[in-house]
Amino acid sequence: MAFSTAVLYASLPSLSVPQFLASAIVHAAQHTTTRLVIVLLSPFFDATHPDAAPTARWNDVQQVLTFVYVQATKVSQDMDRLLMQVDVLLQAPLDPLPESLEAPDVVFRVEGDDSSLPARLVSVLQERLPRDTSQPLMVESAPTPAAPPRLPVIALGGTFDHLHAGHKILLSMAAWIASSKLIVGVTDDALLTRKAHAAVLEPLAQRTAAVRAFLTAFRPTLVYDIVPINDVYGPTGWDPDIQGLVVSKETADGAAAIATHRAEHALPALQTFTIDVISATETNLSDADTALLKQTKMSSTYIREWIVAKAKEGKP
Repeated sequence: MAFSTAVLYASLPSLSVPQFLASAIVHAAQHTTTRLVIVLLSPFFDATHPDAAPTARWNDVQQVLTFVYVQATKVSQDMDRLLMQVDVLLQAPLDPLPESLEAPDVVFRVEGDDSSLPARLVSVLQERLPRDTSQPLMVESAPTPAAPPRLPVIALGGTFDHLHAGHKILLSMAAWIASSKLIVGVTDDALLTRKAHAAVLEPLAQRTAAVRAFLTAFRPTLVYDIVPINDVYGPTGWDPDIQGLVVSKETADGAAAIATHRAEHALPALQTFTIDVISATETNLSDADTALLKQTKMSSTYIREWIVAKAKEGKP
């Protein structure tokens, strides 16, 4: 049976890659057609937890997010549902569900997970899924020394067309390490006219709204300043209050240019955090997950190609 909207609600015993959720994620994605929200519950996602230290847990958290997104994205692509919305939320045990999350058609739970459901989900149809014991256990890494645990103001930039898993990992990690504000530069329409299949590229207002909706659901307590940008710098070119910059390996050159620009203009240097798993070709996961990630084409170009192909076939 397929459901339009679903929530997979699961507890994490640690920040190891949750291999035990693999089959549950696959089942949930196979049986959802429009929106799947995967809520991962852990005390490590509580900023007051003594071992939370978001910047120190950078590697573990991005690997957890990537593993979960890859499982669901691979299924949506295999089933030709590239526009199915998949969101992964990291929550502490007492965190309320985001207000934007409406009651789903079904809540998937994993056998043996007895965590209490939020009141909003108690009356929703529930389906228990088996815990995957066939996958090898991946132990979490030692915390990476970094200070402070969170930085007040973090910045990042991108096109964010047809917001997909790669974008969401980038945005999630930036929100994860910010304590007060996240500044997101969204490339203005004027710079995108030469993009492949530009005719089906989402306009700036739509891309901005999608970024804000996702971030507000992911971490509603932050201030989000989402602005159009017309160059590589955006607010990092003039704002002295930014302390951190989040980039992917693919945009490392941009980070270097920003560092040079800020030095030339007597602006404080930024602490740079790099996403290792943002694309289909760059990852620090295990060999098996690397192969899976390469099959999972997390790119806006791929999605636009799919949209154009469907239009030629006369399909919505």
